[in-house]
This record gives sequence, C-alpha cells and structure tokens, in this order.
Amino acid sequence: MAITGRAVALALLGVLVVLLSPAPGLTMLLVGLVVVGLVGVDLTLAGGVRTLEFTRSGPTSARLDQPVPLVLGITNDGARTVRARVRDAWPPSAGARPRVHRVVVPAGERRFLETTLYPTRRGDREPFRITVRSLGPLGLAGRQGRHHCPWRIRVLPPFTSRRHLPAALARLREVEGEVAIRGAGAGSEFDSLRDYVIGDDVRLIDWRGTARRGAVVVRTFRPERDRRVVCVLDTGRTSAGRVGDVPRLDHALDAALLLTAVALRAGDRVGLIAHDSVPRVTLPGSHDHAFLARMTDAMARLEPAIVEADHAGIVSTVLRETSHRCLVVLFTELVPAVVEEGLLPVLGTLTARHTVVVAALRDPRVDAPPAGHAAAVTDTYLTLKSLGRL
Repeated sequence: MAITGRAVALALLGVLVVLLSPAPGLTMLLVGLVVVGLVGVDLTLAGGVRTLEFTRSGPTSARLDQPVPLVLGITNDGARTVRARVRDAWPPSAGARPRVHRVVVPAGERRFLETTLYPTRRGDREPFRITVRSLGPLGLAGRQGRHHCPWRIRVLPPFTSRRHLPAALARLREVEGEVAIRGAGAGSEFDSLRDYVIGDDVRLIDWRGTARRGAVVVRTFRPERDRRVVCVLDTGRTSAGRVGDVPRLDHALDAALLLTAVALRAGDRVGLIAHDSVPRVTLPGSHDHAFLARMTDAMARLEPAIVEADHAGIVSTVLRETSHRCLVVLFTELVPAVVEEGLLPVLGTLTARHTVVVAALRDPRVDAPPAGHAAAVTDTYLTLKSLGRL
C-alpha cells in the first residue's frame, strides 16, 4: 500500500477542522473515519500491479557518445484500469531519462513508455527493477509492487578519433601508390617498371631494364601485404590516470581503434592483447573487417586495474600469441620508475623477435606553462634590468 501527498493534505485539513470545531473529540473521530474510508475506497478501486507484464525492446549496444532509446511495454491483464507511476531504475552511469513515467493502462490493453539512456561510462548496464505505484481514482492511496524485466546495454568506446579516419585512409592510398599525382607508392615489394621522369630518385633506376628497353626505366614498389600488427594495452594502475577528465586507458582504446581501422583497410592482420597483472583480453590476429566490431565489443568491458602492470607477463603473452614477426604497439604510460624497473629489463626479449613501438599519451597540462608564468618571467627580467644586473 502507498499513501500519496493528497492523503496527507486531506489529513492536515482534517486537523484544521478539529481545531476549529466546538466538539474536538467527536470531530476528530468523524474526520478520521472519513479519511480512512476515502483511503480504503481508493485502495480498493486501484488497479492491481501483480497482473502487469513488462517487455523491453531497443538496441543492445551503443557507443558512449550516443543516446540509447529504449521502449518499455506494459500489458494490463487485470480487470481494472491501472493509473500508475512507473519508475524504471537504472544505474546512475546509465543516465536514464525520464526517471518516472505516468501511464494509464485500461484492462486488457497495452501501453509503451520511452526511456532514453545517456551513458557516461563504458561497459554493460542493466536495470535494477521496475517499481509500479497504481493509484485509485481519488489519488489518495494505491498499490505498489516491483517487477523485473531484464535487459543489457553494452556501452562501447566512443571512437572519437574516427574523424581522423578519412585523412588516414587518404594517406594510406598515397603510400600504396593508388593516387596518381603522388607517383609510385612507398614500400619494399617490387611492383613494376616505368619510364624515368625528371625528379625520380636515380637510385631506383633499373639498369638491366634500361639496357633491354633502350630507355631509362625505374623500379616501383608497393607496401607489403598481410603484415601483422598487435595492439597491446597496459591496463595497470597508470592507465587509471585522467587526462582531460578521461582515463588514459580510454585514450589508448581510441588510438588502438584508429590504428586497427587503418591496418584492416590496408589488408593487414591485427590482434589485441590487454594485460595488467594477468591477461584481460586476447584476440588472435585477423584481417577480417568484422574484427573491428569484435575488438570494440571486447574493449567495452575493460577497466583499469589498481595493480602494477606485469611487464614480463605482457612480453610472455605477446610471444605466446604471435608466431610470426609483427609490429607490436604497446600503449602504456612512460613513468620513469615503472619503465626502468619493469619495461626496460624485458623489452630486449620482445625486440629480438618483433618490431616494437611504445605509444604514450602526453598530458597538455604538463607541457603548458602555469597561468601567469610568462608574465612573471617578464616582470622579473624588467626588474633585474632596472637594477642594472642585466
């Protein structure tokens, strides 16, 4: 049973009547009977909440920067009309709006409620419960109950760096020689011979081809295909630091997604390893374009672990998961103590078999001078000059 503010206001009005009455005792009894009677009638006429059935529909995944529209269906299998307030409770990080719905569901009919989620964190979000308060026609009292209607929304990384993807792909086409105005592509695999053009590197002249054709020709090359790239994410405690109010790990995820998108477009094989003290995610290398979706889905559940990263374990996992020589891109934080004690002693083992690139995020607040620093330096210079010390 639930009592509304109207019942409280009615009771207060009854108190005022009792205070003004010449017979307070009898008046209080009559007022009490009236209030209780009205509340009882309202409670009796309220629709039942146990006969309600709930269903959900909508997307099961969305990116962090996108709203998620969901539809909650309510079916009234009871004999009375349900006038209800429905609270669909989600975790605060889901950002559900509105939090409370008002709905009238006649007997045997169905209504739909729309809720939009504005998630503020990655990962899986599930609703807690649905609380229904069915009020009587007077709005004084009602019946209250809870229902569970499971659903799961996987909040994926926002991939904000995708705005750089067109420029990166344009540069890729230039490197591969697909853009005519840029000439031959840069690479290591021989492609073909073509006539010499003024401005070509003389080191590319093919003297045997020149002798056969009777004209100067140069060799053109194309980038290697089916190269192997492994993105390694350090999810240790340093990845929990925030840059621009975003964890370092989220920046690393965004950079890894951009690298993967470009590498897959180039026909390369990409893999993913996330590791702190133990491996968190391991995705074998693949050149399938659906790999980017699988990678994004796996990244959604990654969270920084408040433990020191096991760099020896990271190297062992990379060596175990990769049988061919590849480009290993390690996304980590270059903290001097951590690098000197953890990364450098084991890095040689990794570089002996693979090409290694260490990618770290630069904090612009560290590089920028403090506010007023330049003015303070100028004032000090002028002061010393006025004193004749410069």
